[in-house]
Amino acid sequence: MVFALTNATVFTGKEQINGKALLIENDIIKALADTASIPDGTKIMDYAGYFIAPGLIDLQIAGGGGYLFSENPSEEALDSIIKSIIKSGTTGFLIVAPTNSFDVYRKIIKILKQNPHPALLGLHLEGPYINKKRGGAHNRSYIKKPDGKGIKKLLDEADGIVKMITLAPELCDPEFVKTLTDYGIIVAAGHSNATFKEAVAGFEWGIKATTHLFNAMSQFHHRDPGLPGATFETKNVYASIIADGIHVDYNAISIAKKIMKNRLYLVSDAVEENLNGAYLHRRQKDRFTLPDGTLSGSSLTMLKAVRNCVQHVGIDMDEALRMASTYPARLIESHRHGYIAEGYKANLTVFDKDYNVKQVIIEGKFYL
Repeated sequence: MVFALTNATVFTGKEQINGKALLIENDIIKALADTASIPDGTKIMDYAGYFIAPGLIDLQIAGGGGYLFSENPSEEALDSIIKSIIKSGTTGFLIVAPTNSFDVYRKIIKILKQNPHPALLGLHLEGPYINKKRGGAHNRSYIKKPDGKGIKKLLDEADGIVKMITLAPELCDPEFVKTLTDYGIIVAAGHSNATFKEAVAGFEWGIKATTHLFNAMSQFHHRDPGLPGATFETKNVYASIIADGIHVDYNAISIAKKIMKNRLYLVSDAVEENLNGAYLHRRQKDRFTLPDGTLSGSSLTMLKAVRNCVQHVGIDMDEALRMASTYPARLIESHRHGYIAEGYKANLTVFDKDYNVKQVIIEGKFYL
């Protein structure tokens, strides 16, 4: 079946296009064509007044749909989380496991391997090799010293499920980072108290990104710019940022964007309410906190983050969408996400002028 999505404003990842029909055949984008050239037998869908963008990608989300996945590593929880994330407009994501025991990691890996889904891009281990001084909402009792032998065993069992690991570079050495990169893992610096010099060294070893810029890390100081400064200055390093106006002030996002340009991308860092277990998150009006009030996660969706960047940071919509799709796709080296172009997978987010989700398309399958 060939579908033609007509009358929408199409943002391709490079430019906005009007007056063309977006043709999808099976799971592939076939063309952006003149409406007069739509083939006979095509199912025509009118999206007048809507925007079509490359599917949004979230590289850091811990839960949704009523479940915090690390506390409920089950098929039921994963299914509910996936449905919730898709409904929010996101077409691809890394599920996050915060600092935890290897037994929990193994349970998570087993469930992910047994329940593949095109929206599920893999696992992001946020820890356990982080700095206790910058642990944030992480459970300190599970923090470990880097152990090449132990992580190799886990990654062998994971068989490619683990895509990203966040660690503190000041606690690691070049050999440990190389162990991870040899497995094809994207290594990110985060929950770190690294000095500028220590962070730069980590980037030279192969660390490619910084996790939730400004949060749970050494701060930018005029005597030592710390991990944020090293991230700004290392020109091939990406950074994620939480654009809810709570984790990071919108003015700080503006400053970081001016410096990093196409190296800054959006994540939700969203959690879910959980009142039992190792991670206790309480839902507040606009965020999640630990029982003591410590900020523990956002209530963002990726589309809300895009809207916030446009409305509160002054970033053009095209660029905000790239921050939520094209740039994270580049970081994870995905050749099926990030653009609307002939031959790409049909991963699309459709929304209105108020950033309400109209339709989500994942590999040619229509949701909502």
